[in-house]
Amino acid sequence: MSLMDISQLKQLLELVREHELAEFEIEHEGLRVRIRKDAAAAPNVALPAASAIAGVAAAPAAAASAPAQTAPPVAAPAAAEETAADAEVDLAVVKSPIVGTFYRSAEPGAPSFVEIGSTVKKGQVLCIIEAMKLMNEIDCEYDGEVMNIYVENGQPVQYGERLFAIRTR
Repeated sequence: MSLMDISQLKQLLELVREHELAEFEIEHEGLRVRIRKDAAAAPNVALPAASAIAGVAAAPAAAASAPAQTAPPVAAPAAAEETAADAEVDLAVVKSPIVGTFYRSAEPGAPSFVEIGSTVKKGQVLCIIEAMKLMNEIDCEYDGEVMNIYVENGQPVQYGERLFAIRTR
């Protein structure tokens, strides 16, 4: 049984950050590592620091926990830079509340609910996320202007993934 070194753990954390995954789990040669973003600690932060949980048998878990404890500070500076950039522009990020498929309109060929530059009001439908054959309307939580749409129509989205950036008023 081989243990994961710190560089491999850092690579996993970078992949989780890069793909904005809420949770990631891998098992390799008897070592299981689960990485989960702690959304409860910082609900409105663009990229919360990742927390890592590793566990298998007693010896590998003890050895794996040391790299896991050193990894989150690596993630923290990136989250702080992202948050500082968002604070300067005063953008609110609308994130996916569920895992599913992102749709910009109610049906194929119909106009999109919003475009970049659209003025939106609190409660207005921004998109639909299909999950398990159910169409879930995602409403805007802010009054403002759509500044960015992060996801393409028909693409899968993960829980907590950025969907829209809105300049609030």
